Amino acid sequence: MEFWIYDQSNNEQHTLNLEGDEFVIGREPGCAILLRGAFVARRHAKIFRKGNQFFIENTSRSSLRVANRDVTPGQPVRIDFGDELQVAQYAVAMLRPGKREVRSDDRRELQRRLVAFEQEAHAELIDRLNLRVTGHVSKSDPAYVGQILEHLEQILDRRAAELDDALTAHMLHMHLHRLVIAEVVRQCTGKVQTDYHAAEGGGADAAKERAITELVTSMVDMMPLLFDPGSVQEDLAAAEDAFEDLFAQQVGSISASLRQYVVRRVVAKDLQDIMLGLGPLQDLIDLANISEIMVVGKDNIYVEKNGVIQPTTRTFFSDEVLMSVIERILTPVGRRVDQSTPLVDARLPDGSRVNIIIPPLSLVGPCITIRKFAWIPFTVDDLIERGTISGQAADFLKGCVTGRKNIIVSGGTGSGKTTLLNTLSAYVHPGERIVTIEESAELQLPQPHVVCLEARPANIEGKGAYTIRELVRNALRMRPDRIIVGEVRGSEALDMLQAMNTGHDGSLSTIHANTPEDCMARLETLVMMAVDMPVRAIREQIVGALDMVVQLQRFPDGKRRVTHISEVLEIDQETHQIRLDDVFQLREAEQPRLRHTGYIPTFAEEMIAKQLLSVEMFL
Repeated sequence: MEFWIYDQSNNEQHTLNLEGDEFVIGREPGCAILLRGAFVARRHAKIFRKGNQFFIENTSRSSLRVANRDVTPGQPVRIDFGDELQVAQYAVAMLRPGKREVRSDDRRELQRRLVAFEQEAHAELIDRLNLRVTGHVSKSDPAYVGQILEHLEQILDRRAAELDDALTAHMLHMHLHRLVIAEVVRQCTGKVQTDYHAAEGGGADAAKERAITELVTSMVDMMPLLFDPGSVQEDLAAAEDAFEDLFAQQVGSISASLRQYVVRRVVAKDLQDIMLGLGPLQDLIDLANISEIMVVGKDNIYVEKNGVIQPTTRTFFSDEVLMSVIERILTPVGRRVDQSTPLVDARLPDGSRVNIIIPPLSLVGPCITIRKFAWIPFTVDDLIERGTISGQAADFLKGCVTGRKNIIVSGGTGSGKTTLLNTLSAYVHPGERIVTIEESAELQLPQPHVVCLEARPANIEGKGAYTIRELVRNALRMRPDRIIVGEVRGSEALDMLQAMNTGHDGSLSTIHANTPEDCMARLETLVMMAVDMPVRAIREQIVGALDMVVQLQRFPDGKRRVTHISEVLEIDQETHQIRLDDVFQLREAEQPRLRHTGYIPTFAEEMIAKQLLSVEMFL
C-alpha cells in the first residue's frame, strides 16, 4: 500500500510503501506511519482493512479530520483512496494501486510554477507598457486591452517552451473547471450554450471557442444534476465531485492545438485580471459555489465552500500587486486604506461585503475578507431542505411575520442570520412600506415598496459619516409600516426598541449572540451604550418591544440550523431577568430536528382566530 505524506510546516512531501492490513499513525517509534510533529499523539490513529473497505479510527484525544470532517475518537470512519487525512500539520492519503493521483500539493506546485511564469510575463508587460505596477486604466478601454494582448502574444511566442505538458494540463484543468461551474449555473437558471471567453479583446478563435463549449457541455451532460433553480448549490456540489473523473477521461482527447490555445487564453485572462480586475480573486468572486473569500497576506487565499473553509493554490505576485487590487476595490466607493487608516469596510459592485486590514494592525500583511453577495436568494423551502429549519417551525414564523410580531434573529458570525432575515422578510405583505437599514446593503426583498438605507463612514477629512442610529431615527419620519435593521451592534439598539414600542409592529433585525439569553443580555449592553438608565427600565423596554427570538447556530460540519424559537415573556419577579420560553427547540439526535416543545405562545389564541396560525402547528 502506498501512502502520500505532506508536511505543511515545511512544504515537504514523500511517499511510503507499506505491507499489511493495519497501519498505525503516530509519533511513537514503531508506528507504521511515523509523524514527528509536536501535536501528533503517540498513537494518533489507525487505518485498517475490513473486507474490501478501509477505515480510520481516532485512537487519541487529538484532532483527526477526513476530507475536512472531524473524526470522533473510537468511531471508525470509512475512507477511500485519495481521501485527505489531516493529522496536526500533516496531510496523509492512500494512493490507488497502479495510479498516481494528482494531490493538492501537486496542484500547489504546478500553480506555483504558473504564478512564477505569469509574474515574469507581468513584469515584462509592465516594462513594455511603461507602467509603475498595474496602472489605473479602465477595463473598458479597448486600445489598452489590445496593447496588453499584443505584447502578451509576443511574450508567449518567445517563452512557450517553458510551459511543459504537466503545466499545460494544469491550466487546462483550471480553465475547464471554471467553465463547467459556470455552465452548471447557467443551465440551472435556464441559460444554455452561453459563449465562453477566457479573456476580453482580440485573440479569440471562434472555432476553438465552439470546441471548448462543446467539451464543457458534454461534461456537464454526463453529470448527475437536477438543473433546477432551487437546486443550484446541490448541483454545484455534485459537479465538483464528478469533475475530476470526467476531466481525466476527456483530457487525452484534447488536441495539442486546442491545449495551446487554452494556455494562451488562460494566461491572458490571469494577467488582465491582475492589471484591470481583482487579480486571483476575480475567478473566486465569479464562482457561484464559493460563499466567502479570505486573503491572509499575498501568499494565502482561503475560500468557504458548503460551509467549510478550504485553502486554495492561488497567490498574489507581491504585496504591491495585492495593495493595487485593494485600491481598485476601494476607489469606486470613495474609501481609502493607508498607515493612518489601516482598517476599512467596503462593498463590491455586486453587493459583496469587503473588510480590509493592513499593517501595522495586521502582522501577516494585507488581509481581505469578502462575504459574497447571495445572487440566488434562499427561499424557505431551500432552508427546510437543507435542515436549517423544520416545516412546522417555518409555518409558525410565517404566521408571526404576517401577524406583525417583532422578531430578532440571533446567532454567531456566519450562522446564516442575514439569510434567514431575508427569507422571513419575504412574508411581509406587498402593500406595506418597508424601510431597511444596513451597514452594507445585503437584503433582497421582493416587495415593490422598499426604501433601502445604508450607513456611510466618514470621508478622508473625517466628515460625512451617517451611522445606523441616525438612519433608524430618520426612518421614523419616513412613515414606515415596518423597519428592518440588518444588524444592531451599537447604540441604535435603543432607537430600534423605541420604534418597536411606538407602533412599528412587525419589525425585524439581527444581533450577534450565542443563545437567546445572551441575546437579551447583549441588547441590554447595547442600550447602555446609548443612554444611562436603570437596568430594570431597559429590560422593560426589551420585553415591551420584542415578541420572538430566533436563534441560529453554525455547526462544525458547516450546516446552519435554527436551534431555538423563543417567546419573550416578562421580567421574572425572583431573578429579575427577562424570561423566555422555547416554542421550538433543536433536539440533538441521529437526525437533529427542530421540534415543538409543547409550550403554546401567549399570542397563539389571537393568531389562530385570525387564521394566521393553526392548532395543528402545536400538535
